[in-house]
Amino acid sequence: MSESDGIDDVLDNGLRQSLMIAARVGETLARRRQESLREREHQDIQAAHEAHARYAAERAQMQAALAPIHDGKWWQQAQPADITNAYILTEAWKDHDPAALAAADRIRHEVSTRYGIDTHDVGADAAYLHSGIETVAAELARLNAAREHEKAMALIAAAQAEELRARAQRLATVMEKHQIPVEYLSNEALAAALQQSQDAKTPEAIEAADVTVKERLYLIGKDGINGPTIDQLRDETTAIVNGAGDDHFKDPAFVEAAQELHEAKLLAEGGFTGTGQESLEQRYERAEKELFARIEGLGREIEDRVIGNDSDRLKGQGLKAEAASATDYGSAERHEAFAESLKDSGATETQIRGRLTAARSEGTHPSAALTAGKGAAKARKTRPGKSVGAERGKSGLSR
Repeated sequence: MSESDGIDDVLDNGLRQSLMIAARVGETLARRRQESLREREHQDIQAAHEAHARYAAERAQMQAALAPIHDGKWWQQAQPADITNAYILTEAWKDHDPAALAAADRIRHEVSTRYGIDTHDVGADAAYLHSGIETVAAELARLNAAREHEKAMALIAAAQAEELRARAQRLATVMEKHQIPVEYLSNEALAAALQQSQDAKTPEAIEAADVTVKERLYLIGKDGINGPTIDQLRDETTAIVNGAGDDHFKDPAFVEAAQELHEAKLLAEGGFTGTGQESLEQRYERAEKELFARIEGLGREIEDRVIGNDSDRLKGQGLKAEAASATDYGSAERHEAFAESLKDSGATETQIRGRLTAARSEGTHPSAALTAGKGAAKARKTRPGKSVGAERGKSGLSR
C-alpha cells in the first residue's frame, strides 16, 4: 500500500464519521419536531374540547334563562330590566340557536302587543328598549291604579246605596212625616235624629226629637248634606275666636268644636232656640269653651317644648325662675319675652297667638294661686278666654 493510499483512508473514515454524526443530529431534530407537532396538536385538541364545553355550557344556560318567557305569567310579572336582559340574550344567540330564535320572536310579539314597541327598530340599542318599556309600564300602572280606584269607589257607592236603602226602610214612617229625601240619610246627624224621633214615646220626647230633625234639615239646607268643609270652619272660626289658627284645625276635637259653634250660630240666625235640655246659647258657650281649651292646650304643649320639662334643668333653675317670675308674672315684659322664645323655637304665628292668649288669661302666679285659698280656686272656674271672646256679639249669638 502506498503512502497516499493511507491518507485517503483516514479522510474517508473521518468523512463517514461526520456523516454519521450529522445523520444522528438530523434524526434527533426530526424526532423533536415530530414530538412538538404532536404536543401542539394535542393542545389544540384540548383547547377545542374546552371551548366546545364552554360553548355547550353557555348555550344550556341561555336556553334555561329564556325558557320562562314562553309562559304568560312571566310577562305579567316581568320588569323592564327583565325584558331588556332577555332581549340582549336573544340578540346574541338567535343566529346560532333555534331556541334563542324562537325566544326572540316571542319577545318581539309580547313587546309589540304590551308596549307598542317594535324590536326591529331597536336593534342593538338595549337602553332605548329599556327606557321605552319603563315609560309605557309606568303609564299602564297609573291607568290600572285609576281603574282599581274607580272599582273601589263603585263598590263603596254600592255599599252606601244599600245602607241608605236599609235606613230608608227602617225610618220610613218618620221620613214620610218630615218629607225627607232618601239621599239625606247619608247625613249621619240627620239619620240619628230621625232614629231618635222614631224611638220617642212621650209627647215631650217626640217634640224634642222633631225639633232636632228640623234643625238638621235647616243645617243641610245651609251647608249641604256633607256639612261644612274645614276651610269654611277655619275662615269662620278665626274671625270669631282670637288665637285660632291653621294648626288648630289639625286637631279633630278642635274641628268638632268649631263645627258645633258654626251650627249653633246658624240655628240662632234661623230662629231656632234649642231643645228643652240645652239651649242654643248653652251649646254655643260649650263649643266656645272647648275651642279656648284646645287653644290653651296647644299653647302649653309649645311652651313645654320651648322652656322644657327636663328635671335636671328644673333642679338648677327652678328656685331662680320662681323668685324672678313671682314679681313680673303676667307683665307685658314677660309676655314679650315669652313670645320671642316661641319664635326662636320655630312656632308659627298662630301658635304664638294661641299661647299668649292663654298666658294673658292667667294673671296670677301659680305660687300665689296655691295660697289664695278656696275663693281663688273658685275664680278659676271662669271660662277660659272669656275676655277674648267677649266681643262675639257681632258675629256669634246675641246676648
